[in-house]
Amino acid sequence: MSADALKIRMETRDLDFFYGTKKALDKVSVACYENRVTAIIGPSGCGKSTFIRTLNRMNDVIAGTRVEGSILLDGKDVRSPDVDVVDLRRRVGMVFQKPNPFPKSIFDNIAYGLRINGMRDKKTLEAVVEKSLQGAALWDEVKDRLDENAFSLSGGQQQRLCIARALAVEPEVILFDEPCSAIDPIATAKIEDLIETLKKSYTVVIVTHNMQQAARVSDYTAFMMLGELVEFGVTERIFTNPANKLTEDYITGRFG
Repeated sequence: MSADALKIRMETRDLDFFYGTKKALDKVSVACYENRVTAIIGPSGCGKSTFIRTLNRMNDVIAGTRVEGSILLDGKDVRSPDVDVVDLRRRVGMVFQKPNPFPKSIFDNIAYGLRINGMRDKKTLEAVVEKSLQGAALWDEVKDRLDENAFSLSGGQQQRLCIARALAVEPEVILFDEPCSAIDPIATAKIEDLIETLKKSYTVVIVTHNMQQAARVSDYTAFMMLGELVEFGVTERIFTNPANKLTEDYITGRFG
């Protein structure tokens, strides 16, 4: 299916981002298509994590930052005064670099966001917890351990628990910020398989320092350097026939 036929679920247009006077992103325009995985690649310090954190306004909590340009979700700017940031972060969920479960039971980790939003019915909570854990390919491993502390899980299981926690509040977009950098290769393979499944229901954006991972899991790739978007397009083309010499040099390991 061509990009023209796909629905853009989220996009940035001429996005600038400043930490104080330092410009960290410069006119970055990226489209994230519905039911597709968009990978953000580039060397350390190029602005990948800064970029992904603008999408659900995570950078708002950092003092002295400033955003210019547009960040659109379903065509509406997420920085509009009438946008509820809590609701935005429900719609645009995030999974971080290191697993960050709450010091609660497995069940309570998943139910946390639902309870915050006022859900109290025990049967409904149980149904959503099961569905979310199944969605994160974790249910079969923990269904008899739901009362155990989440810290009893392995690192890879904790990361899938964090994915289940994000799924529980029914997001539209899921952001992954280097989700496999702190887990082993077997757990990484499970997360990659899971991302392939998740894109059937969600729009997925992944920051990764692992180019093989980007090639394996993504449909579109954005290559960034020093806060600028160097090249964006279909992953297969970016990796086999990049239009920019910088992209080719990075992908072939000449720098980075």
